[in-house]
Parts: sequence; structure tokens; C-alpha cells
Amino acid sequence: MKAIFLADAHLKREKDTGYRYLMRFFDLLEGTVKIDKQETEPPCYETAGHPISIDNLFIVGDFFDFWFCKNNHIYPEFRAIISKLIELKMRGIRIHFCEGNHDFFMKNYFSRILGMTVSTEWKVFDFDDQRVLVSHGDTIDRLNIKYLLLRKILRSTIFYRVQQVIPSSLLWGLARISSNISKELSSETEDKLVEKMLTFSLKKFREGFDTVILGHCHKPFLKEYTIDERRKTFATTGDWIKRYSYLYYEDGRFTLSYYKP
Repeated sequence: MKAIFLADAHLKREKDTGYRYLMRFFDLLEGTVKIDKQETEPPCYETAGHPISIDNLFIVGDFFDFWFCKNNHIYPEFRAIISKLIELKMRGIRIHFCEGNHDFFMKNYFSRILGMTVSTEWKVFDFDDQRVLVSHGDTIDRLNIKYLLLRKILRSTIFYRVQQVIPSSLLWGLARISSNISKELSSETEDKLVEKMLTFSLKKFREGFDTVILGHCHKPFLKEYTIDERRKTFATTGDWIKRYSYLYYEDGRFTLSYYKP
């Protein structure tokens, strides 16, 4: 199996550099399984650089800087990247989301309508002979009570019902405000977050996981261990704001990679 993991694009506007680079990067991806063109023929597109064949694309949280969707009415600036995701699906690539601290309530649109898988927090996969744990990672620090409380409020049933009845323009404004508050309450240095995530991963290795993949910290990091004669891998995916990094999986091994336009 071949897969790519990426996170923390924090998409806002089509004109932003990270947004444009991500669109170009997605043009390089193609599925390993050919789709019957009589059933679903993708639109024509041109790619620059070398194509990358994958089976699965994992988006590990904070793909959008905010996400609220009412009656399938999405934020206008997100239409281009969502169309691109639909293209990838038509090329035979399975797309998986893990919700982050900026984008949640995603199942109704991405799972029910677009047929992509969405996990609200943790997701366990079996890659070849490896047991893999994937999550955005924003709940690992259990001592950040203020952030965990805000997270609980924003993801509550009451808040979901409220955001379904207010006008979209006001909703998107509130989404940007909640996004900024979330940044302030969950802010910590990248190195500190990696250190906490590494401690968390070592615990998960003892519980039987072979690989732990997280986002959130924005710092790309990859470290391998040998525990009880099994290779263990801890990785953070980095971001698509400054580094344009992603994790690539093939033949049982993970590689930290960077997109360079």
C-alpha cells in the first residue's frame, strides 16, 4: 500500500501560497487502481513534476482554518480545494479525514455527501503488518484544561444546532473568531508539543501500536525505534503554511518528504 499523510494547511483564501501549492501538489497525485472511464471519467488536467501514485490520502486535521457547513452551503473560498479532492477520489484515491481543533462537524458533508471517511479524533488502521494510530493530536495535553473545555463546548450538540440556524455570513464570521480563540488557548512551542507527543507515542507503543502519526504541532518530525524486535515509528506531519511537508508510506516504511514548487 502507498499513502500520504498531511495536516495543518489552515486553508483560508485561494490566493494564499499554501493553498496554491496544495492545489499543485494534489495535481501530482494519481491512484494506483485505474477507474473504469465509462463510469467516472475525471476532468482533464496537467501536472508539473513527477506523478505520485498512492492508494490513500490521510488529512490529519486543520486542513481548513475553520469549517462550518449548513445545508451543503460551503464557504466560497473552499470550493476549489474541495473540487480537487473530488478529482482525487475519481482517480481512485481513498480520502480520510481526522478532524482537528479548527475543522470539525465534517462528517455530514465529507462522509455523507462526498463518500470520504471522517474520524472525530482517533483512527486505527492496519497497514500491511503494522498497527497504526492516526490523530490530529490536539487532545494529548490533558493539562490544558481551558482548551479542552473550549473544545468540548464547540463540538457540543447544542453548538451544532445553533450554527445550523444562523445566517451563513454570520456563521463564517463566528467560525473565524472561534478559530483565533482556539489558536490562543492551544498555543505552545513546536518543540514542547513534539516532546509531549513523543512521550504519548512511547506509551502507545507499549500498548501494541507500531506507528503513531500526529499533526497539530506544525513541526515535521520522524523517529524510529526498535522495541521487542519490532520497528516502531513516531511521526508528525508538519504543515502547509511554511514547510509544505508530508509523510509518505510505501512497502512498510515511512519517509518525511517536502513539496518544492
